[in-house]
Amino acid sequence: MTRLGPGLILALVAGFAFLYLPILALIAYSFNASRLVTVWGGFSTHWYGALLSNEPLLSAAWLSLRLAFVSATLATALGTLVALALARQGRFRGRLLFSGMALAPLVMPEVITGLSLLLLFVAADVERGFWTVTIAHATFGLGFACIVVQARLVGFDRSLEEAARNLGATPLMTFWTVTLPLIAPAVAAAWLLAFTLSLDDLVIASFTTGPGATTLPMRLYSAVRLGVSPEINAACTILIGFVAVVVIAASLLLKRRQALAG
Repeated sequence: MTRLGPGLILALVAGFAFLYLPILALIAYSFNASRLVTVWGGFSTHWYGALLSNEPLLSAAWLSLRLAFVSATLATALGTLVALALARQGRFRGRLLFSGMALAPLVMPEVITGLSLLLLFVAADVERGFWTVTIAHATFGLGFACIVVQARLVGFDRSLEEAARNLGATPLMTFWTVTLPLIAPAVAAAWLLAFTLSLDDLVIASFTTGPGATTLPMRLYSAVRLGVSPEINAACTILIGFVAVVVIAASLLLKRRQALAG
């Protein structure tokens, strides 16, 4: 077994400290009794109570959750269809253009994506709000969902589908009863990734939103520009806890599924 050298261990420790110490400090100062975030005034949960009475922040959080759910569902459905087309249709006319257009959001700067969608909505005279941000986030997450599902389809055993077709199943029935259950973990992973990207996005939402459709990242960014408060730390801590619970639950479900399959 290869041993890690002292230099590599030091680099790993420094890297993880750089990544996670600010997050730990944010969580710790969310329990600060003092209004000053850099001065420890004792342990208190006061700011979590204040957060629950902050109606604008709670409305923004609820909007972001609804928006992320809808956009992730659209992105996953469309990304799965694109992945099926790329994995099953082989080489067809326009494949390169089709795959390039579907996967362009992965490499395109978010500023360009947001600005181009803003110009599209303005040209189409579409009122900007919840649905314009949903469309923008679904467009952005489609490529990520496609990559995740396509990676699963590459190693898919197509003899199972052929057996179902030989037994009289239609293509649609084969997809719902054979293909989809087998690629379900990849579809779930694609949905979670698209959900996270939507929940985290600030740039694209800033371009495509309108009055009355302020997302949580936009609300937090606006508040931080006026100065960081322990209430913002409390909101970020709740987000971190929510993401951690979702990731742990998904990992446990996947492990249980693998144990049952094994």
